[in-house]
Amino acid sequence: MLACQTTYDFGAIMAADGDALTGLVAASRALGADPSLVLHGGGNTSMKAVWHDVTGRDLEALYVKGSGHDLATIDVDGFTPLRLERLRELLPPVRLGDLALRDELRCATLDPTAPDPSVETLVHALLPHRVVLHSHADALLGLTNTVDGDDRVRELYGDEVVVVDYEMPGPDLVAACAAAWERDGSDRSTGLIVLRHGLFAVGDDADHALANHAALVATARAALEDARTTRSRNVAVAPSAPAVGTADQRREHARLRARICAAAGHPMVVRRHEDGQVRAFLDDPDLLAAASGPLTPDHVIFTKRIPQIGDDVDAYVAAYEAYFEEHRHRRTVPLTMVDPAPRIVLHPQLGMLSVGRTAAEAEAAEEIYRHTMATIAQAEDLGGYQPADAGHVFDLEYWALQQDKLHRRSHPAPLTGQVALVTGAASGIGRACANALLDAGAAVVGLDRSPQVTTTFAGPDWLGLEVDVTDESALEHAVSNAVATFGGLDVLVVAAGIFPPTEPLGQMDLDDWRRTMTVNVDAVAALYGLVGELLATAPEPGRVVLIASKNVPAPGPGAAAYSASKAAVTQLSRVAALEWATAGVRVNIIHPDAVFDTGLWTEELLAARAANYDMSVEDYKRRNLLRTEVTSADVGQLALAMVTAPFACTTGAQVPIDGGSDRIV
Repeated sequence: MLACQTTYDFGAIMAADGDALTGLVAASRALGADPSLVLHGGGNTSMKAVWHDVTGRDLEALYVKGSGHDLATIDVDGFTPLRLERLRELLPPVRLGDLALRDELRCATLDPTAPDPSVETLVHALLPHRVVLHSHADALLGLTNTVDGDDRVRELYGDEVVVVDYEMPGPDLVAACAAAWERDGSDRSTGLIVLRHGLFAVGDDADHALANHAALVATARAALEDARTTRSRNVAVAPSAPAVGTADQRREHARLRARICAAAGHPMVVRRHEDGQVRAFLDDPDLLAAASGPLTPDHVIFTKRIPQIGDDVDAYVAAYEAYFEEHRHRRTVPLTMVDPAPRIVLHPQLGMLSVGRTAAEAEAAEEIYRHTMATIAQAEDLGGYQPADAGHVFDLEYWALQQDKLHRRSHPAPLTGQVALVTGAASGIGRACANALLDAGAAVVGLDRSPQVTTTFAGPDWLGLEVDVTDESALEHAVSNAVATFGGLDVLVVAAGIFPPTEPLGQMDLDDWRRTMTVNVDAVAALYGLVGELLATAPEPGRVVLIASKNVPAPGPGAAAYSASKAAVTQLSRVAALEWATAGVRVNIIHPDAVFDTGLWTEELLAARAANYDMSVEDYKRRNLLRTEVTSADVGQLALAMVTAPFACTTGAQVPIDGGSDRIV
């Protein structure tokens, strides 16, 4: 079979040095760096090279991208080496089921510590070139996802590429590619195009394959540019920050998120965007009508087959259930329906909402659908967008490997899909609380006066905002930003506060008193007023944790302003517990004491206080009944417990974390 014949000198490969994969890594990263070629783990690459066996033999191997690795950051250890001889034995006319293919590929792996190989491994094995680079280039999908895409591609490329009708990745695609290459492949072939799926570019080395890939994509881009209109230019990919809208938009966004979460059966992150690209697409009824399927069925995992248009979640769920019932017979095994909630919502007032179980998933859905909107507009320039039919999309969404993964999925972290806001999050107890919530799976918005809050943590599930909580306008903008970025609010942790200079009543500066009350009480009252409705709208009942102080039950001399402010904010929070209980919102209070790993306690202050008690610093830190040291992390873990199952039946509680105080016990 032509597809199994080599066009490279394997003897020369065996004589090469051990850095044979360096070029493949560089070419893979070049593809991964361009979101118009691959998105969020998409695409795969390979090289036929040498594996040095433990017996001293040199074996012909295929190094292929491992499942789950991102081309943008992949390194040598992201490629799985497989015995090429065995892979060739698995090529057509041999036909394997999806699960059998997975098992055979695993058995052919030469390194037991390597990741699972790409499901498209056999396509890489059958192509008779040393290097294969596979992408889902937008430009090619813009050409192929049209009514006459097959003819257009054949006319544009001639015998430079082999054209294959769309088939399901795995055994079906291998068979289709093998037959097409056998029929049409030649020495002039620089790639293989699978309609409505992507490009496999080939070459004798990584540089050659990358050059062929670039040339083939450039040809497609030029063809699209020739047909481009003002409409498609307006819908070009244009990433932007989440849209911070009006109070009414904030409320509607949170309510819609609650309905989406109810449909999904679990909390979800829901990002909102309303920029030029989104508005141009939404305002064009022809483009909205054309949104009938993903660019390639592979994207269905992130975006579902179609977006929800408007705010009728129930109608979308009913349509999804009908889609499942219509196509479930296509698979020969029992299927478990995935949740029917949308992953993309195109809303006339709110713009585009992207939905995911995590912030990273929501970001991925957003980015993929931005490319989808742009490519739909370009395909419409060529006469009409025509994606793969619903049956092909269903096959990918419910293929055996995906269903197997669904059944084996581990339990998510307890706060996955939930949104938390933490004040005073840049340091000390606030930072520890934010860290505990992030570790529990929440998307967290951190507020602090310190600019360091923006970089206190990293990743899509962290939004750090430099905010003075006493500025009511800035505070409201921050709450709106939190909703726009993540969709709503499930958890609030109030940790921001100040401790003024210690002064006896007769000498207390009333400006210090007023400032302490403004930060520790007034700002919290303003915040509660902003978030009460959001917490009541949360898909699971909202939860609040106030970081108060031991000074509430046991005030200290010289700390009138601090003690009174913490007592006042505790009372405020007890009222919130009373008022919000009818909505299921829980409000609980933590009273820490002597948490010495915060910015308040310098080495000098600790030494001075210890000397006052005629103690060593270490003994002073443990001057409690349990003789233990309380840390910020301990308080963070208690806050986490208060917003998860252990406190599900508790509200209005005041819990000390102080090692035991003889003034309170």
